[in-house]
Amino acid sequence: MNRKKIYEEVEDVLASFCQDCFLRKHFRKEKGRTYAHQFCISECTVGEKLKQLGNELGERS
Repeated sequence: MNRKKIYEEVEDVLASFCQDCFLRKHFRKEKGRTYAHQFCISECTVGEKLKQLGNELGERS
């Protein structure tokens, strides 16, 4: 996959799943932005997919 397609896939995932995520909004409100961000990266399946796409971008640099 080339870099442009990876960026497009990241944007699609963010728009489809993360923008209106109830858990993200709840954790930001109750526990703060840092906790919500950490939850998304470490425990959310969508966050794992984004991390995988980010690693692919890193390999292409």
